[in-house]
Amino acid sequence: MTHLPLDQQMLDSCAALLLLLSFAMLSQRRVVTLVNLYAVQGAVLAAATLLLAWRTGEGHLYLSAALTLALKVAFLPWLLHRLIRRLEVYWDTEPLLNVSGTMLAGLLIVVFAFALAQPIALLASTATRSAVGIAVSVVLLAFLMMITRRKAMSQVVGFLSMENGVFFGAMSASYGMPMVVELGVALDVLVAVLVLGVFFFQIRERFESLDLHHLESLKEHE
Repeated sequence: MTHLPLDQQMLDSCAALLLLLSFAMLSQRRVVTLVNLYAVQGAVLAAATLLLAWRTGEGHLYLSAALTLALKVAFLPWLLHRLIRRLEVYWDTEPLLNVSGTMLAGLLIVVFAFALAQPIALLASTATRSAVGIAVSVVLLAFLMMITRRKAMSQVVGFLSMENGVFFGAMSASYGMPMVVELGVALDVLVAVLVLGVFFFQIRERFESLDLHHLESLKEHE
């Protein structure tokens, strides 16, 4: 029986925790808790980046971990909490699927994601090949959360969680993207959240609600 190095075991644990947090976010209906789970997911992602930086000696991964802490653990959760208080959006009611159906769909997605990621994992020169399957699972679970929620705020958190999965997959498969690319992606995410914040206020002023199904009434008035 072979024993994995301690740093690889810790990296595998971080990957498993990311997947568990994705399921927790998928089952969560309270928007404030959903944002808190996203912040914890960002902290786990930063820890995994630090572990991989220490394992490989890649200096730019330390900068990536610092950027993740500043943006995904501190600034974006603070901004989202502020939007929640301003808009008074605390619960995501009437999802398209109930919790049991959503979790069952999530389990099927994980099985599909690991089968989909297996050819990539075999070719990846990575510290932990199972992390590729987990990264694809996180992306698809976040997409499932986006399509089963009615509140715009919950869908934004799903979008941000999807970006976490993409980042973790790139880090696991190729030891991270170039720093210029990472900074560009971080800036794009920040700008997207700011624009969506303005979009939220426009929806609230027009419909007095953030349920996206109200947008269908715009089509009826055409």
